[in-house]
Amino acid sequence: MAKRANGEGSITIRKDGTYHGRVYVTTTSGIRKRVSVYGKTRDEVRHKITELQAQENQGIPVPDTNMNLEDYLTYWLAAVVKVHRRPKTYQGYESVVRVHLVPGLGRKKIRTLRAAEVRAWLARVAAECQCCKHGWDKERPEPQCCAAGECCKTLLSRRMVQSIHAVLRNALQNAVREELIVRNVAQLVQVPTPSYDTGKGLSVADARLLLRRSAGDRLHALYVLALVLGMRRGELLGLRWDAVDLDRETLTIERALQRVGGELRLVRPKTLASVRTVPLPPLVVKALAEHRERQAQERAAAGMGWKEHGLVFTSRIGTPLEPDNLRRSWDPLRKRLGLDIRFHDLRHSAVSLLLDLGVPPHIVRQIVGHSDIGVTMKVYAHASLDEQRKALRKLGDTLS
Repeated sequence: MAKRANGEGSITIRKDGTYHGRVYVTTTSGIRKRVSVYGKTRDEVRHKITELQAQENQGIPVPDTNMNLEDYLTYWLAAVVKVHRRPKTYQGYESVVRVHLVPGLGRKKIRTLRAAEVRAWLARVAAECQCCKHGWDKERPEPQCCAAGECCKTLLSRRMVQSIHAVLRNALQNAVREELIVRNVAQLVQVPTPSYDTGKGLSVADARLLLRRSAGDRLHALYVLALVLGMRRGELLGLRWDAVDLDRETLTIERALQRVGGELRLVRPKTLASVRTVPLPPLVVKALAEHRERQAQERAAAGMGWKEHGLVFTSRIGTPLEPDNLRRSWDPLRKRLGLDIRFHDLRHSAVSLLLDLGVPPHIVRQIVGHSDIGVTMKVYAHASLDEQRKALRKLGDTLS
């Protein structure tokens, strides 16, 4: 039998019938260490060994129990978040780790970190003026607040504090799964629940006005999809023509356009429920057919300058639309119509209008791609005053 190469790993069968694998890896402490993995079959153990060896080849160290939180978070971001989560999620997690968690708790050992330490630190984070912390006022030619001795008390939002807590909780939960720590102390800490602004929904009259007055706009079809199907901004800008079937009158949402790490990428939508196929009413079919004809004219006008990406909504030369620049088209239109709403409020409007028409919430959830019906009802579903008045009048008539 040929001798195994150094670091190749070994697999043996135990008395209880399970398999035990051992392989040498580099830990976050910088030392070579022989670690064990277990499984019900030889193939399962071999797969685990192969994964550890792949991480070793990529220069990703294996965590050990004596590591501090900074080292563990570095490992977790590289080996877990970057591999299994969407790029935009990784970008957000990395920012929270770098800006908040590492400076605040990075030197703490993960095995000795206590809930009281996390609780006290989060309280300080929530009460700390960000202008003072980052020296924003000092950078001004003429200090106006904190550097001038009058703290402006620019605090993190409740939503941001909750996000910091959530990233720490998720990281430590992974450490529990990898048997590096016994319990997740961040789960023992509660943070104030933020209040969500559901935005302003359009009335039927305002929705009709928007569709009528935007008919000549080159992005008219985009506004129709946002208002009728409740599609997210990234879903709209990532929509491809091969996902649209005007003959069968269906549309499949399976990609979203996002700017990640300085470049535009087509990624999977927000959640599993966001991947969906929806039927198209005649209003939407007509808008998309007209938009396809308009795009064909733009392609012909651009000639050799056209850059084909297969996208439904593009610039005048075929390139993807910058998500943050969509407001350049939306803001002038909404101001012209006297509508004080954000573009995302068109999604809110779609949900509210559908619910006001008596569409069952579970159908609304499927159309707009919410992760669960609780999101549909709690975050977005706010009945209009007219609907409330109608319901109370009906109750009053019954009682009288």
